[in-house]
Amino acid sequence: MNDVAVILINYNSTKYTVEAVKTVLSKTSEILKVQIIVVDNNSEIAEYQLLKEKLPKQSNITLHRSIINTGFGGGNMYGAQFANAKYLLFLNNDAMLLNDCLSLLKTYMDANQNVGVCTAQNYDEHNNFAPSFDHNKGLRRFIFGRSFLEKSNSKRYQKRKKNYTEPIAVDWVNGAFLFFRIAAFEAIGGFDTNIFLYWEEMDVCHRLRKLGFESHLVPSAKILHYQGVSIGVSKRINKESYISYLYVIRKNFGYAKYQVTRLYLTLALLLKPKKWYLLPIVLKSDALALSLKQQQKIRYIYED
Repeated sequence: MNDVAVILINYNSTKYTVEAVKTVLSKTSEILKVQIIVVDNNSEIAEYQLLKEKLPKQSNITLHRSIINTGFGGGNMYGAQFANAKYLLFLNNDAMLLNDCLSLLKTYMDANQNVGVCTAQNYDEHNNFAPSFDHNKGLRRFIFGRSFLEKSNSKRYQKRKKNYTEPIAVDWVNGAFLFFRIAAFEAIGGFDTNIFLYWEEMDVCHRLRKLGFESHLVPSAKILHYQGVSIGVSKRINKESYISYLYVIRKNFGYAKYQVTRLYLTLALLLKPKKWYLLPIVLKSDALALSLKQQQKIRYIYED
């Protein structure tokens, strides 16, 4: 069995995927047994062919292609089936290791059996500090903001913009770098593949907490994270974020809180004409039916 299986999803962003894989190879101690699994999430055919060409050719690196775009959770679950390791690292293809994160986090998780998932400290592409965790996005955070939560209950809500030197327990960790204990990942059933994009980390960390596992930031491990390379920013993507968020709230926090959240969002959006395009998402009782997940088409590649 390997020590760590690293799973990356590629979607029309081969340049970053190849770079991310190379940082895993160059930054990780040779003592560690590492398996690298790359999932192409139905990129354009030319992009997939480029990935096949550029990906390092090593026995511990495998490439698998999905015939549809399965989203973040689906793509990672597709890759997880090929893993044979004690720990799983779900690594965004736009996240680059800055040091030997895998060895640091394996050592930390070996010593802290209560931790189900942890993450590294994030820095942006300009080497600026970036928050690596967040608080559950409930009504108090909507109405009063993160600063209010952090000031009113600093023990419960750690300061996101503080540069920590020691590990801390948090509500949920950054989805660009999710280092799971395999037993914890199996216990929660992995990612919820109903979620196409966004809020997966809030969902998995909540489910881990219900089973007694904690989520930690381990700041000694460091990564550079390009923001949104393979997703970009658009109205369609913003809609997907709202769809996923409402689904996670209803699933994990109950129908009453879900309805109150919808009411709050409706009132808030009415005051922002530029965001009225989001209202149909909030007003629909089952917004998941509008997800990009429902619009995927099969794209085969026939190879000899």
